Amino acid sequence: MSGPSRDDPKPSTGPALSALRGPVVSGLLSLLLLALCLVLWWAVAWWFELPPLVLPLPGDVARVLVRNLIDGTFWPHLLVTLTEIALGFAIGSGLGIGLGSLVALSPFLQRVLHPYVIASQAMPKLALAPIFVIWFGFGILPKAAIAALICFFPLFENTLVGLRSVQDDAVELFRMFGASRWQQFVHLRMPNALPYVFAGLRVSIVLSVVGAVVGEFVGANQGLGALIMASQGMMDTPLMFAVFVLLTLVGVALYELLALCERLVMRRRSRIVPLVRLPGGSRIRRKSSYGSSPESGEG
Repeated sequence: MSGPSRDDPKPSTGPALSALRGPVVSGLLSLLLLALCLVLWWAVAWWFELPPLVLPLPGDVARVLVRNLIDGTFWPHLLVTLTEIALGFAIGSGLGIGLGSLVALSPFLQRVLHPYVIASQAMPKLALAPIFVIWFGFGILPKAAIAALICFFPLFENTLVGLRSVQDDAVELFRMFGASRWQQFVHLRMPNALPYVFAGLRVSIVLSVVGAVVGEFVGANQGLGALIMASQGMMDTPLMFAVFVLLTLVGVALYELLALCERLVMRRRSRIVPLVRLPGGSRIRRKSSYGSSPESGEG
């Protein structure tokens, strides 16, 4: 009986197993890295004999976090901060996408407005918090304004770059078939800009968490940022670290939620071939999911 030949093909593990192996390995490596960071944290606190006031142990922080989640201490503050994040993100993203679209379609507006947009981002946001408190009071609005100001710029720049990254040949083909500027924007430029816009949204949602917390540092008695300031006043470092961990979890969860939305939208776009009807009965059907490879037809 002859053994297997060297030239015999190796058994395939299958595409499903190969596709699963990557996420599983990367997830295990991420958990391993987290475990190493926790061990290093514990080792530094133990080796240098640091008191809990300076650096609490990971176990102490975990106990404080779980206890305050169970007894409901964190939930009212978390709800206030999430409201500020949502409001600031909605305002900042809407202004960023809207103004970025206007500037992308008008070089004149870019020359007029772009310097002021850059100047608004050069100002330190923490220094603006007291001014917003004077203008808007001690409610949610000043914190949402800080969050909106911080998350505005990534959406503005990404929308501007995405709308202007369309290939000139695609724009010329749309013009040749009589597409209006609005049709070019809806059926060509905006689909092409979607990956850029989603990238800006992912960055902005994390920055809106930072903006809301920074706003709560000034004149707030509710919210996770106010809880950080209160724990600092009480010299309760484990509580402060527990709030840090909670804010990190919130930021990661919001980022992953937007990443999931992006995957769903882009997957749906890849399955749909949009048909653009132009004046005179002409139609343009896009092959590419990025709106850059159209082919023409007659209605």
